Parts: sequence; structure tokens; C-alpha cells
Amino acid sequence: MVKNGLCAEIIVDLAVRKTDRVFHYAVPKKFENVLQIGARVLVPFRERCLTGYVVGFGAPESQVNIREIAGVLDEEPVFSPELLELARWMSESYLCSTAEALQRIISPRLQVKSGRGVRRIIPALDGEKLEQAAASLARAPRQAAVLRAAMASPGLTVKELAAAAETTGKTVELLVHKGYLAAVNNTSQAPPGYGGPQFTAGYGELQLNADQATALEQIEGALKAGRFSVFLLHGVTGSGKTEVYLRAIAAVLQEGRQAVALVPEIALTPQMIELFRARFGSLVAVLHSGLAGTARYQAWRRVKSGEAPVVLGTRSAVFAPAPRPGLFIIDEEHESSYKQDDHLRYHAREVALKRAQQSGSVVILGSATPSLESYLRAGPGGLYRLLKLPVRIDNHPLPPVQVVDMRDELKRGNRGIFSVPLVEAINRRLERHEQVILFLNRRGYANFVVCRQCGLVIKCPSCDISLTYHLDGTLRCHYCNYSTNRPVLCPRCGSDDIRHFGVGTQKVEEEARRLFPEARVLRMDSDTTSRRGAHERLISSFRDGRADILIGTQMIAKGLDLPKVTLVGVINADTTLHMPDFRAAERTFQLLTQVAGRAGRGSLAGEVQIQTYTPDHYSIIAAAAHDYESFYRSEAPVRRALDYPPFSHLARLLLTHTDEETLTKGALLAKEVLEKIAAGVNIPVDVLGPAPAPMSRIKGQYRWQLVLKGPRRNTLKDVIKEALNILDKERPAFKPSVHVDINPQGMV
Repeated sequence: MVKNGLCAEIIVDLAVRKTDRVFHYAVPKKFENVLQIGARVLVPFRERCLTGYVVGFGAPESQVNIREIAGVLDEEPVFSPELLELARWMSESYLCSTAEALQRIISPRLQVKSGRGVRRIIPALDGEKLEQAAASLARAPRQAAVLRAAMASPGLTVKELAAAAETTGKTVELLVHKGYLAAVNNTSQAPPGYGGPQFTAGYGELQLNADQATALEQIEGALKAGRFSVFLLHGVTGSGKTEVYLRAIAAVLQEGRQAVALVPEIALTPQMIELFRARFGSLVAVLHSGLAGTARYQAWRRVKSGEAPVVLGTRSAVFAPAPRPGLFIIDEEHESSYKQDDHLRYHAREVALKRAQQSGSVVILGSATPSLESYLRAGPGGLYRLLKLPVRIDNHPLPPVQVVDMRDELKRGNRGIFSVPLVEAINRRLERHEQVILFLNRRGYANFVVCRQCGLVIKCPSCDISLTYHLDGTLRCHYCNYSTNRPVLCPRCGSDDIRHFGVGTQKVEEEARRLFPEARVLRMDSDTTSRRGAHERLISSFRDGRADILIGTQMIAKGLDLPKVTLVGVINADTTLHMPDFRAAERTFQLLTQVAGRAGRGSLAGEVQIQTYTPDHYSIIAAAAHDYESFYRSEAPVRRALDYPPFSHLARLLLTHTDEETLTKGALLAKEVLEKIAAGVNIPVDVLGPAPAPMSRIKGQYRWQLVLKGPRRNTLKDVIKEALNILDKERPAFKPSVHVDINPQGMV
């Protein structure tokens, strides 16, 4: 049977390109009144029964054998027409299947089928009062940890909340008995005490400066006009970008629409949750992968129903099912963490821009260090409008930065991790009972070779990218596969003091404890934050003064507001500067500027020390001066001359296989096919490689890559699509798996 004379049009949940099309299925009579567009169903497909997505109703173009739907999984749509359009755009933009895109969009719905009848814990006080309660429980740290975990992730079960706070269910129940927390059966219920929207809470205390007021005026004008607009909010660290976000959200709520705000790291969400809930109460829903599945699903439902019109989260929150989105905010828009680096390799900034185009929304891209792509688009004739916040709130000064030349330290006989000036500065701060942040981006797999006498870094002659040191003693370019032996003597100064470099945060922690035995030291990296709630506990502990020194990677470099921090030390700026990546200078400037911005945000003056073997590099000089325009003027001509983004587009094909010889043959065949197709297009497309990926073997899979470069993104996609079709026909002779990344943020 059919529904109203038509069959159901269904996309079958298979991540295979040749099945990425609509299939027609008959609708049994028992499902006629319940089946809707946007629902999931079970359908027979070949010899299996698979999940499918209903995308419409229609008749097949030719006489085919129509099979019946086997079951209906959803009584109501789990995606809207707008999100279906978005999935189809993602399929075209990122060369994935529509089913893969839909899976990503509705993933919170897939994790948990029902949240009814489960006892869940939510705050019983508003955010400010609960934070005060947590602070008052200094002698009961487990109870304080539970309260902060409940603020960060409302709606967890007793067991989940206890696990997040690393305590027992008895502690949770005790806080419910005290009235700090409440137990409910459905997290769609508004948390007691939060009340409704609080559009004016705190406004009288937070007076906008002239730059903030000008920026907000332009944003509010675009919101009232209801037209797609993009603003690049370029503000120095501590300039009050968050207050502009909050007032823009209040403005869009008054228009009867919703706001989606993204932050780049889970570590930033507790602080932002506190700010957002203080302003908007129960209207806020939090969405990120660190939440328990059920809590994430309940938040997703509240957004979908319109009950929570303010969404705060990390990358995946860009798919929040807001019924009438009017504002998308991407905080720290330059961050590479907005790019999904496996499976469906989407970029949250691009997805937000597409959703805003669909819905006539406003996009705010905020950063103290915008990506070159965004800054170029905010120039004359660009798509974006540039808004500037050039000074800190209350005219607090930016911290002075001292660049420490580690070559001089070496000449004085200091071969340790810490320079003498940094040790002296840390001791001064500890004597004053102030706090210190020590930053190191420990991507230890990417060792580079540097002369410790003159600072020369060995680079690829063709790509101007630092060569990666391999254990067999060779140096290799992971773009074009150029290789050479590691020199014994420096090619520039003749010194034999030439080393491959790489120090991790654990080594820094060990040395810090040795040098400063009385100091309380915390380390925050991927090893110490793997458990749920660890980010919140570490940051809360440091913010509450229970540690003197915080050592961490890039997760502590941005967004955090820690008023007691008066010294930031960068252990080695060269770790990122000489990565085998054309964005290395940009990322170094961004990280140094962002981490420097953690110092001196309160009433006490701050300072920054940057240790480096390359003190004369323009990215370090510009970061020390807090001068983005200077960096852009130096970096943009280099990118243009080498034809790198934002003046071109890249695409990366990662090939994997368990047998290296089979993989090598497949990579060479892929290159041959790509070059043949590229030769037939009317614009230049370069095919670089194949070369082993920087991480050349993971979980038993060898990895090689090819990189395509050209002036038009669509041309690169067309070349890759045709090549993949040809390679599919070559199977089983062509055996490697192929993963496509359009405009990759890195080459690892």
C-alpha cells in the first residue's frame, strides 16, 4: 500500500556513495497515520533490515519491485526540512553520504530512546547562589564538586552525577536533602529557582564601553532586519566579547527566535554556563559530547520543542534542532577544534554559515586572533563586516611580554626546560601568593630538528614546511614526500649542537615540582581530563586558589577568566612554530596571544614570558606586541606566494591499509588517476604526494596521504569524486580505504 497514493521516499542508513540516493517503499496501512517526513524507519534492504530516513513521499520513476516498510522508529520527526537540506549540503560539501550527515545531525536522539521515568538531579538554586554554596563548602570538597558538576551537566542520574564528581550517591542525596539540588523525573521541567528569561540581570552593573555599544548596535540592526549577516568581532583578550554575545542573544530572543553559541573546548563550558544561566536561567540548554547520553538527549529535546531557546555547546551543538534560529555565535572562531578530524570531516563554522543562510540568521565570529580566512573575508568587498574591540574592559592594560632567547640560556650553560628569568618570575609570584600558568602545546609526535646555536630549523626546499624527524634518522616532508638524512652539522653555522626537539607537559610538571617544591601544581592535558567532569574540577580547583601553578596544553590557552593569574610562562614557542604545517606560524601567533591574554585579567598587573630558540620570527614578535595586524601583514604575503589558503583551497585524501606495500601501490595508483583527471580541467590543480602521514601507523593501519591544491573548492571536489568512482571500479585490485578531508585544518 501507499500513503495518499504515494510511496515513502527513504534514504537508507549506509555510508556508501553508490547507495546515497532515495529508495521507494510502500507504507503498510498500520503506519499510514503515524509515518511523517523526518522520522526513522526500518526497511528491508537486500538481505538485511536497515534504518532509513523518511525524506518525502512520491512515486518511483519506473516500474520497480516496491517493498514495504518493516517498522517505524519515531512517532514524530527527528529532523526538520531545514536540517534535511543541511544534510544534503553537507553530503555535497564534504563528499559524505546524506545518511552520514543525518546521523551526525540527530546523534543525541540516536544515543537514548527515552528519558521518562528516570530520576534526575538538577540545581535547586540559580547559578550564582549555587556557586556561592559550592564556595562555602571548601571543607567538603566532594560536595562542592557535586554542585559544580550539577551546574555543568544538569539532568544526570544520581549515579552519573556521582561519577562525574568522583564521589558516591550518598553525597548527591545529602545535597538533595540540604535543598541545594532537586530530583525530578523529566529534565524538561524547568530547574526550580531559575525562573524565566532574565534579560536585564546584571545590565546595570556592566556598562558597555563605546566600542562594545557600537558593535552591539550593528548586530541588533541586523537581527531586526532578519537577513543573513556575518560579523567578525575582533577584540583583544579581555575586551568584553562575551557581554556583546549575551546582549545579542537577549535581542534575538525578543524577536521570538533562538540562539546557538559555540565554544571550542569542553573546558570552557562550565565558565560560560555560569554566565549564560546567570543571564537567561532555564532558557539555556547545554550540548556537548562530554555529557552523559541521556542528559544530552534531554537537552536536545528541550531545544527541539522551543523550551530552551539558548543553546551553548561545543562543535556538535551547531546541529541543535532550534525551530527558528536567528543567531549563531562562534567564539574563538579561529580554533582548529571546530573541524571534525575523523569520519565526517565538517567544519562547524561552515555549517553555522550555511544554517544562517537557510534561516536568515546573523552570525558572530569572535576572536582576538581571527583566522586568515575570516580576516580576509572581513576586508574591503568581503562577505563579513568587521567590528573591533581594541581595548580591555575598564582600560586594563594588556600584559607586557618578555621574549627569552633560549640560545643565550644554552650559552650560559643552562640546558634545562626553565630559563633563569622564568624561574625568577615564578618565585616572585609564589612569594606574593599569586598564580602562574605554564603553557606547552605538547604535540610530541611532530619533532623537528633545530640548531641550538643559530636557531636554524631544517625545512623542505619545495614546501617551506619543517621536516619531521623519524626514528630511522631521516627528515621527511609530509606534503610532497621530500626526504633527506639528518645533518650532523648545522648547514648554516656549522655547529654540531643540532637536535630534534620535543618536550611534554609531564616533563614540565616533574621539573616544576623539583624547582618549586612548596608550590601546589596541577596539570591539565588530555591525560588528566579523560574522565567526565575532570575539566570542571581542575579549573574550579585552580580558580578557587587550591593550586599555585597550572601546567597545560592549548585547552588552558583561551577563554578562561582567572583573575588571580599574574604570570604566564610559555615553555617553548617553537613546539608549534616548526610543526610540519603551513599554518604553523598562524597557530603559534594565535596560541601565544591567547595564552598571554590569561594574565592580568583582574586587579593585579600581569606579565608573560615566552621561551624560544627563534625570537626573531615575526609571529613571536607580533604576539609579544599583541599586534594582530602586524602578523597578518607578514603572514599573508607568504601564503599568497606559496599559493596556500586563504588564497587557494586544499583537499586531503588519507589512504589506510594493514599492509604497507599494498597501501603504497594503492597510493601511487590514486595519484595517477587524480593527475589524469586534473589534467582535463580548465584550472590548475596540483597533486602533491603521496607521502606517509605524520602519524604513519595507527592501530595497525598504515597511513599515506595525497594533497590537492587549487583555486576553487568545487573543482577539487569534482576531481576527487571522479577519481573515487574510478578507484571503486578498480576494486578489489585497489584495496586501501580512502578518507576525504576538504580544506583540512591540519595534515596529521
